[in-house]
Amino acid sequence: MKFTAMKKTVALAGAAAMLVSVAACGGSSNTGSSSTGSSSDKKIELTVWSWDSTLPRTVEGFEKANPNIKVKVTNAGTNKDEYNALSNAIEGGSGAPDIAQIEYYALPEYVIRGYLENLSDYGASDFSDFYTPGTWASVNINDGVYALPMDSGPMAWFYNKEVFDKAGVDATQVKTWDQFYEAAKKIKAAGSYITSDSGDAGFFDSMTWLAGAKPFSTSKDGKTVSIDLTGDSKVKEFTDFWQKMIDEGLIDTKTVGWTDDWNKGLDDGSIASLLTGAWMPYNLLSGAPNGEGKWRIAQMPTADGSETNSENGGSSLAVIKSDDKDKVAAAYKFMEYACHNAEGIKTRVDGGAFPADNDTLKSSDFLGMTALTDSDGKAHEYFGGQKFNEELAKAAANVSTGYQFLPIEVYARGKFGDFVGDAYTGKGKLADGIAAWQKDLKSYAEGQGYTVK
Repeated sequence: MKFTAMKKTVALAGAAAMLVSVAACGGSSNTGSSSTGSSSDKKIELTVWSWDSTLPRTVEGFEKANPNIKVKVTNAGTNKDEYNALSNAIEGGSGAPDIAQIEYYALPEYVIRGYLENLSDYGASDFSDFYTPGTWASVNINDGVYALPMDSGPMAWFYNKEVFDKAGVDATQVKTWDQFYEAAKKIKAAGSYITSDSGDAGFFDSMTWLAGAKPFSTSKDGKTVSIDLTGDSKVKEFTDFWQKMIDEGLIDTKTVGWTDDWNKGLDDGSIASLLTGAWMPYNLLSGAPNGEGKWRIAQMPTADGSETNSENGGSSLAVIKSDDKDKVAAAYKFMEYACHNAEGIKTRVDGGAFPADNDTLKSSDFLGMTALTDSDGKAHEYFGGQKFNEELAKAAANVSTGYQFLPIEVYARGKFGDFVGDAYTGKGKLADGIAAWQKDLKSYAEGQGYTVK
């Protein structure tokens, strides 16, 4: 079914935007067997699209236990590239993978389009106690389970203690946004920026979620969406705070995230901290190797200092709808191994994936880690001996529920910079950009057949 046809059928999948507390794979003694399995002797080849570096590591163990199923993991590019390619392949009727990595914010959109298999019939509906509540909620849409949680991104504050000490800032005592603002001035006086942001839509969503905002909602029948960015007081609270940081030159608005210049800033301390997801440790190890021993992790500063949190990033694995039920069963079997089986989960977590299942988050081995292990097997105490997973597990426990993403979230994030970008260059204001973004989102949603409130 082509997406253009969905204007008349948006109610097919039901609840369009669910709580999207991003999630993770966890540890269990589960064997990974499926209640609906493929024939033990039928040869099946599966294609998986994923940008995650830990997923390919699970293939060897899975194929050893399931010799009739061969798995090929293909990197389809960045998430944006994969979504474009995935939609085109499904709509075109050829070239789509059997399994796709889909971030939680994008998952409702693919369900609404009718692109994904409901995994309840394969046993996934029994996993409610296995994953954390927010994780589980993110893959449950309209009483169906359309993916298995793959990884998680509770937000945390990663900071360069060497720079902070030089500036006279104790990050562990920075609890509120006002205190963060005062710290930023000290960091700037010491020759660094407290953080960077050139206009990232995911960061905006995470920070407004952190503030308690609920600007988006979708009716259970999937027909009606509410978009109220300008009328949400918590969106305004973050926007006003961040505008002050921009106006006073306290954040680096020129360096784009995930570029070589950004890594260089993290490496040399000119960008002294990050407000980002719990998946960041191994990215720091590879991108900013000279920061080893200097960095630490603390809880997120919040508007009022309360211990609440939000998510930033995180993905699921989903089975693309198919008439070949043997292949669907085999695909589910691989997903269950990677995201629910103890061996598969440990393989991914050892490779750097951040879990959100109850077992792993409570395990002493996980919580007691003080070192990151690189691809050569060398241990690095990047966080100066800190039990970093203890801090990240606390961050995960503090994630609030109730935030919803739009069923047009992929489009929304792609357009964010078009309307808000000028605010980061001093040519406009965030509030004006957000208002223009809202107007565009309402127009687009109406064009897709939704009733917009």
